[in-house]
Amino acid sequence: MKKLTANDLTRLGQQARQSPRLRANSNLHTELSDPIQRLAIAMEPDTLVLPHRHPHTWEVLAALRGCFTVLTFNDAGDVTERVELGENTSVVEIPAGGWHAVLSRDTGAVIFEVKHGPYLPIAEADVAAWGKNRSAAELNAWYAKAQVGETLAMG
Repeated sequence: MKKLTANDLTRLGQQARQSPRLRANSNLHTELSDPIQRLAIAMEPDTLVLPHRHPHTWEVLAALRGCFTVLTFNDAGDVTERVELGENTSVVEIPAGGWHAVLSRDTGAVIFEVKHGPYLPIAEADVAAWGKNRSAAELNAWYAKAQVGETLAMG
C-alpha cells in the first residue's frame, strides 16, 4: 500500500521551501511512463505556475493541505472559472486542453494531482502566450484577485 502521511506532507512542504522553484513533489506512480500520473505537490505561495494546458489529458486536483486558487481561461486569456480549492471546493477536474493556473495560498500547502501519463514536459505551445514574460510576483498578484471575465492579457 502506498500512502502519504501528515509527516510526509510536512516534509514535502519543507523541501518546497528550500527549493529554488518553491515546489517539491512526491510521486505515487513508480515510472514517468506510468499511464496514470499520481503525485502530491507542495507549492509555496511565491512559486510560478504559468497558465498552461495539457492537450492529451484531463487533470484532477485536490487540496491535501492548505488552500489554492485555481483559474481556468479561454484562448484569449479571459478567466472562465475561479475556484478556491481547499476552502469551499475539495476537488476539481480540468478538461483536456483547458488553460489553467494554480496559486498556492498557504505556506506548506500540498495539492494532489492525477492525470494521464506518460509524463510529458509542457510544450512551448501549451504555455499561454499571454502569460509568458511575466514575473512570478506579477502573475501571482493578478491570480490572487482575478475574477471571472477579467483578462490576463494586461499591459
